[in-house]
Amino acid sequence: MSLREHALSLFHSAVGTVRPAPMLKRAVKLQGDGCPQLLVKGRAFPVKRDLYLVGFGKAVLGMAAAAEEILGDHLVRGIINVPLGIQESLQRAGMQEMLLKPHSKIQVIEGAKNNLPDSEALRGAVAIQKLAEGLTADDLLLVLISGGGSALLPAPIPPILLEEKEKLTKTLASRGAAIQELNTVRKTLSLLKGGGLAQLAYPAQVVSLILSDVIGDPLDIIASGPTAASSHSVQDCLQILTKYNLLHSLPKSVETVLSSSPSKPTAPEDYSHICNIIIGSNTLALDEAKCQAEGLGYATLILSAAICGEVSRVATLYCQLIQLVCLGFASRGEGPLGDEVRRNLLQLAADLEIPGLNLAEFLQALRGLGPDRPVCILAGGETTVQLQGTGKGGRNQELALRVGLGLHRAQAMAGSSLPERCEIVFLSGGTDGQDGPTEAAGAFCSPELVSEALQEGLDVDAFLSNNDSYTFFSQFQGGHHLLVTGLTGTNVMDIQAILIRATERS
Repeated sequence: MSLREHALSLFHSAVGTVRPAPMLKRAVKLQGDGCPQLLVKGRAFPVKRDLYLVGFGKAVLGMAAAAEEILGDHLVRGIINVPLGIQESLQRAGMQEMLLKPHSKIQVIEGAKNNLPDSEALRGAVAIQKLAEGLTADDLLLVLISGGGSALLPAPIPPILLEEKEKLTKTLASRGAAIQELNTVRKTLSLLKGGGLAQLAYPAQVVSLILSDVIGDPLDIIASGPTAASSHSVQDCLQILTKYNLLHSLPKSVETVLSSSPSKPTAPEDYSHICNIIIGSNTLALDEAKCQAEGLGYATLILSAAICGEVSRVATLYCQLIQLVCLGFASRGEGPLGDEVRRNLLQLAADLEIPGLNLAEFLQALRGLGPDRPVCILAGGETTVQLQGTGKGGRNQELALRVGLGLHRAQAMAGSSLPERCEIVFLSGGTDGQDGPTEAAGAFCSPELVSEALQEGLDVDAFLSNNDSYTFFSQFQGGHHLLVTGLTGTNVMDIQAILIRATERS
């Protein structure tokens, strides 16, 4: 198998382990008939009276199908908000296990076209709000949450209109705001986010099963934390709006809500009826990919499940790491060139402030790898792209192209720290199967690919300046280097795989 085939197989195994059905079945069981109990990761919740289900997110349809199978007749009623067209897409892809059975007790509302809140998502949010408000102390509400849940649960605090909130979110995203920042603003302006759904469901027992699509798995940020106490105040929202120079161009309705919102987060004791449980994450996906890579004979290291920051700087980090591995293969890793690359890497990591990353420790582990085995470095997280052009692409395709270009340039330099004797493949893909407004999940790249493109007269820099990575990959070699998976039915952010092996001396 080629490096490209290996990278594809690792991506598929990572995504496979966080698919809804296997993930739910590992985490949830229903026990007993007389006085039934819901068991979630070893914790028991008595089903005293009625069991209800609500959910919102890109992966929630498959999660709900698996949950209904587990809960059987104990489930009284459910409502889920899922992305527009997902049932038809999954049907077309033959993914029957992700669809609800005929005569299901769960109502499905599709909305949030292009991952943006819309009137259908609002209709679903209102239905969920009404269900939650009608619960009693003897009821149990199972909440299914996954990435994309924020756009699928829009309930702006009056007098804010959905269009006003949507326009503000879109402007923030185009100015490079991170998902954490977007969600902080969203939940400050929402009835259901930031713990709002939990408050409405009181006094019912609420159990949330969460598939995390946010770095560090913070409960109050995933899908904007509808069942978690908010750790942010209105002050944090104002700071973000100031940072992106939006504070003085807000609609009157937003100003009204911000001026009347409580300035401190709600006290944790208001959430004693809630239990939030993470059942799937990027870390889980990377661990599975690592097992697979080791089975294929790679010396495998996980860099981090929290890679974040501007895409061009993250690309530089990956380029430098690859150069260091290649120097090691050429027995030049301990010389002045290797020392310089290590210094650059430590500085880059410090600038990027990747949560929990101990790069010095990682570099030490890298030193221990010999040239006799191919190397696989795995990472996950979510980068940001500052939009400058009008092209078509996504953060994964742009990251792959930037890494390919960086490696090509390193190879072209005299005294290069990227010896010719290395075969390299870099893959970056979104685990939900979508990268930006394209049908691709991401892309593969290598220094050779960029060299060939330049020889064919393609201006790689121009494509990048125009944020047009998808057009580049689809035009070049018939789109062969695009990662196209179709919808996966899950979402735990992005995964990167770097595969490197020494080639024979010529």
